[in-house]
Amino acid sequence: MSYTELKKINSALISVYHKDKLDAVVRLLETLGITIYSTGGTLDFITGLGVEAQSVESLTGYPSILGGRVKTLHPKVFGGILARRNNAQDVAQLSEYGIPPVDLVIVDLYPFEATVRSGADAQAIIEKIDIGGISLIRAAAKNFADTLIISSREQYPALIELLQSGKGATTLAMRRTFAARAFQQSSYYDTAIFNYFNVEEKLPVFQQLLTDSVPLRYGENPHQEARFYGHLNELLEQLHGKEISYNNLLDIDAAVALINDFSETTFAVLKHNNACGCASDVHPLTAWRKALAGDPVSAFGGVIVTNRPVDAESAKEINELFFEVIIAPGYSGEALELLKTKKNRIILVLKNTALPAWQFRSLLNGIAQQNRDTAVETPENFTPVTTKKPAEKEIVDLLFANKLVKHSKSNAIVLAKDGQLLASGVGQTSRVDALKQAIAKAQTFGFSLQGAVMASDAFFPFPDCVAIAQEAGITAVVQPGGSVNDEKSIGYCNEHNIAMVTTGVRHFKH
Repeated sequence: MSYTELKKINSALISVYHKDKLDAVVRLLETLGITIYSTGGTLDFITGLGVEAQSVESLTGYPSILGGRVKTLHPKVFGGILARRNNAQDVAQLSEYGIPPVDLVIVDLYPFEATVRSGADAQAIIEKIDIGGISLIRAAAKNFADTLIISSREQYPALIELLQSGKGATTLAMRRTFAARAFQQSSYYDTAIFNYFNVEEKLPVFQQLLTDSVPLRYGENPHQEARFYGHLNELLEQLHGKEISYNNLLDIDAAVALINDFSETTFAVLKHNNACGCASDVHPLTAWRKALAGDPVSAFGGVIVTNRPVDAESAKEINELFFEVIIAPGYSGEALELLKTKKNRIILVLKNTALPAWQFRSLLNGIAQQNRDTAVETPENFTPVTTKKPAEKEIVDLLFANKLVKHSKSNAIVLAKDGQLLASGVGQTSRVDALKQAIAKAQTFGFSLQGAVMASDAFFPFPDCVAIAQEAGITAVVQPGGSVNDEKSIGYCNEHNIAMVTTGVRHFKH
């Protein structure tokens, strides 16, 4: 049979969990003179429309048993679906056993994922593992040469259009397309079930399937193709602006992860996944001004994020800056109108800050997986290791700086004071270079480092960093500790009246 040759549908099997939108399909099948077979609640729905249909039980001679667990699992059902119409032996056996061919199968699956999300108990979840439906889908998809499979209610409009244009006939190309969708559906369903069980079993298997996707303008560079897979609308709502790009997504991901660690009113500006400005203050406008002051040059074209709704007063000043994206839990009406004055500016509402527990990255010819770094140190996690202990104000700044260094590319150093990022050195091949970069940057923007604090994402292998920091005016340091040379850095701090605390937690980010 050629890909374009039309094949008439004479019979259909319908067995669905969701009945919405089905009525239009059923009435069209009736109009086209197609014989309908159905089961249980679906049969009741169809006959309730005044449309004639035959029960599967009358075909098989067996009732639905085991509380509905077994309805369609019978040779007279699957034989009609799987029989090859161009195979003489198959056709003869259909006749011998009184099995009617089935040309169209419409079936959907029990809502397994929705049941898991609802918090139902284990037994209720197990009962939503579909057996008959998934078997019907696979059988019809396998025999796409003769059978059309409709595996979800989202496909009903396409089915109606297809039946109307073909007057109840389909081509091999059409059936193959729907078969591919059906196997995707069954694969997704089985993956969801596997991942439910694997929460406890923890089999070392990487198995993910995301059905929602959007094409991106391009990847990191214009010559690279890109696509985003996932349910971005569950996390963010776009109120205004152009399509989000691949690079936008990388910065948005970094921004959301960073702001998640702050409970105080905070603004941050990110560029290339690193914070170039960040500040916390009880007054949102003050937090914004201090964040921007951290590096007003790098802020140009950056991504802004805050954990408080944006008011008109803040929006007026934010609007003076050219930036790509702003993310906030909300905006006042006046603030939104101000920010929308630039047509391409992306304005996002952060609806849900819960990020996935696991992170994945393609590496070489495989995928690496790790659980997300959710560690956020508190004063209780600070172990003083020097004679001088940090003052209360320094502890607040050390906590602030430590959050920022966690979200900075390694090697990273952060310098902070009064809840403000003064400067950072990020992505350097040595910690000394990261510190020198941070000091130079702070000086460029006129910041005094006297009384400032320093955070490092990893330990100091030598005392050179604390020596350079002390000469710049740093009075307190937080670092993971763990170097064989820790005592050298601690000794230098003791000799020069610097407070140092260790956390025991490294925050590399590559």
